[in-house]
Amino acid sequence: MSWIDRLLPLRNRASARTTVQPRFVFRPAAAAVAEPEADEFPRFQITAGDQLDPRKADEFALIRSRLRNAYTPAQPVTDRRMFAGRTKLMTTLIRLIEDQRLHTVIYGERGIGKTSLLQVLAKAAVDARYLVVYVTCGARSEFDETFRTISGHIPLMYHSAYGPTSVEGERGDTLATLLDHDPVSVRVAANALAKIEGTRVLVILDEFDRADSADFRRSIAEMLKSLSDQSVRVQFIIAGVAANLTELVDNVPSIQRNVYAMRVPKMTAAEIRSIVKNGETISELHFDEAAIHAIIARCMGFPYLATLLSHRAALMALDENRLLVNAADVAFATEEAVEEFKGRISRRSQQQIAALVKKGNLAVLGALAGAAQSTGGWFSAEDIAAARADAGALVDAKAFAERLAESRTLIESGDDGHGPGYRFIEPTVPVYLWLLAAKGQFFDHEAPELEREAV
Repeated sequence: MSWIDRLLPLRNRASARTTVQPRFVFRPAAAAVAEPEADEFPRFQITAGDQLDPRKADEFALIRSRLRNAYTPAQPVTDRRMFAGRTKLMTTLIRLIEDQRLHTVIYGERGIGKTSLLQVLAKAAVDARYLVVYVTCGARSEFDETFRTISGHIPLMYHSAYGPTSVEGERGDTLATLLDHDPVSVRVAANALAKIEGTRVLVILDEFDRADSADFRRSIAEMLKSLSDQSVRVQFIIAGVAANLTELVDNVPSIQRNVYAMRVPKMTAAEIRSIVKNGETISELHFDEAAIHAIIARCMGFPYLATLLSHRAALMALDENRLLVNAADVAFATEEAVEEFKGRISRRSQQQIAALVKKGNLAVLGALAGAAQSTGGWFSAEDIAAARADAGALVDAKAFAERLAESRTLIESGDDGHGPGYRFIEPTVPVYLWLLAAKGQFFDHEAPELEREAV
């Protein structure tokens, strides 16, 4: 039975299958079928100016508009009302900046909430009158271009040789106007930043892992050391996807005294619950306990997955004119998420997964995916056992992983510097496998236990 059949009412389903339409039907002009009403055609419910369409301005349309701000899986959190948990991390970051004057490297898995943490931190710094420069790195990021971007956001009025009453300061010139056309070196950059006074500058380099250039990463590391040695009023926050500091920043030995490495951990069950509850407050929807348990079990501590499932489940309830979100809505949201992530992986991986699932290996694949999610990449046999205690009863998980790695089916083996292990060849595959396993409510019974552990 197709999913469309399951959604049709039973009596309509039967008639849809058995009724045969005649090839020609004569109707008098007076009995001609009218055109569908305009409101029956799909249309946007809110204008580009964030105003509700008056034709759709009912209770559910209003709640749907609020829902867009309650859960934002496609965007980082910028609204402090939706910033759940992470209070300890935020406190630590502020103390590192304010009290210890340390540069900080933030790392962790994709979807763990690093960018949301940085966005909220940036707003807090602006409130404290810090000059904040936010730069998102790319594959082709180079030191010269990046520093010119940073210096272009620092007014020359804060340069010790000029000041706010100088002609250049009143004209609104920036530090970039002092740079010539030659490529900017680390020494030139550090000396320019050393002249800043009257304010403090916080430079955030997000998605640092995307930069392909080893020279760029090494130059940034050298500049951090130079700035620390000169007690410059500029601090850097660097963030990226990585399992450890070494993966993210080159030349670590020379800067380890000047940099604080902070791993962003997965959220606890209580923090995931806070995400759902914060969204309830903004949208005025309500998630029942079964729905919250299902979200906690499926998202595995990743705020991105929690907001994605919460948003999709809430939309399902609204489509049925309900204000209560239930576990069935979360199950439907999981199915949609599975299809979304399936489209992000290669055709070859899709075929390999389909063949393995057909042989009854979904449970152990879910365990491997859970291990990869828990470590952020490389995982060992012990990590597999920790992710799924009964995986060994289903199949020898380590032997299964070995067979997959030998044939380079989904995973590969290697050494991450902490011992031999495995990792998925495509970073999106473990998320897809985890949700695929969760779609059958494979992990749902763990949610209450996870919440009790968090308490």
